[in-house]
Amino acid sequence: MFIENDFIRVTISEIGGHIAEIQDLATGVNPLWTPPWASEPHADFGNNAESKLLAGIRGHNLCLDLFGPPSEAEAKAGMIVHGEAGVAAHNLREIPGGLVSQCLLPHSQLAFERTITLDGRNVRIAETVENLSIFDRPIAWTQHVTFGPPFMEHGVTQFRWPYTDSEELNEAYAAYLMKDPAWFVAWSPVHRLAIGYRWNRADFPWLGIWKENRGRTHAPWNGRTVTQGMEFGVSPIPETRRAMIDRGTLFGTPCYRWIEAKQELSVEYSAAIWSANSLPESFSSLS
Repeated sequence: MFIENDFIRVTISEIGGHIAEIQDLATGVNPLWTPPWASEPHADFGNNAESKLLAGIRGHNLCLDLFGPPSEAEAKAGMIVHGEAGVAAHNLREIPGGLVSQCLLPHSQLAFERTITLDGRNVRIAETVENLSIFDRPIAWTQHVTFGPPFMEHGVTQFRWPYTDSEELNEAYAAYLMKDPAWFVAWSPVHRLAIGYRWNRADFPWLGIWKENRGRTHAPWNGRTVTQGMEFGVSPIPETRRAMIDRGTLFGTPCYRWIEAKQELSVEYSAAIWSANSLPESFSSLS
């Protein structure tokens, strides 16, 4: 399903609820990642914790209630990388000026709702997670925003973001503790197009940056994928649930968020896309 106005089109997938595109209608460019393989939610890319997610992934993927891989026992029981939200069936319905996406996560005992509305070049997003169980519990909750060609070119596309501390795992991934207000902007000098996200640091204190430049050679990657993920959330590092809890904090900041029994958590954030002649004076003014 998609919604659009005079400037942009936003498309959401029914399986996974992925924000598959935020397309600038003037240029026809969607900065978000479209995998180079066919997106078939039931395609067979092997039988592992990553394959089901990869079969239907697009653009901006929700990671809930994992950010990273399941444990060996969880994987054997059927849990997937980044949690079941990325493969769940989402109920989509239109509302004036936008749409609502809802899903139930039966294994995680969570309910999720996302409301998306358009305002000029701005995409306003509100999310609520409800704990359906009778237990307080920690959760991971990350917006896995991934950019791809033609917008994304390594060494060409430029990124900016404000941070206070950082932790580099390897050349492919680094975590940053954000300043407030938290934001990032990606700029393509080739297409003269910029896209940015803005959020409250209190909701999502971390930004993880993941890069893939034809390095993964196994199926379905096959050495042909160029991406950069700008992943903002409550956890700095993609890791198992136990590792997340054992880590506890990084730079004095929690690495997960508690949700109480039968309670809800809500956040709001936004994205915007600009052409060269409509760039704001300050990237941090993204609203």
